[in-house]
Amino acid sequence: MDATQLTIIIISFALAILLIVLGIQVWYILKEMRLSLQKMNKMLDDAGKVSGAVSEGVIGMSGFVNGLKTGISAITSLIHKKEEHE
Repeated sequence: MDATQLTIIIISFALAILLIVLGIQVWYILKEMRLSLQKMNKMLDDAGKVSGAVSEGVIGMSGFVNGLKTGISAITSLIHKKEEHE
């Protein structure tokens, strides 16, 4: 075996090992990206739950305000009817 063949074999093994190491690193990077996306998805789900609870609170508060307006208008109309009868 001459020097050229030996050099080509050594370079081929070095490149094969390098590609294997790079493949393993890409595997770990993709695994970390998957975990990060799962965490982000969970955070977005939790944010959706919080915003839903806040909107329900606002809707509940507007229902309370509308009920209060209706009650005040009912009392006002009763007072006006009482004044008309007197």
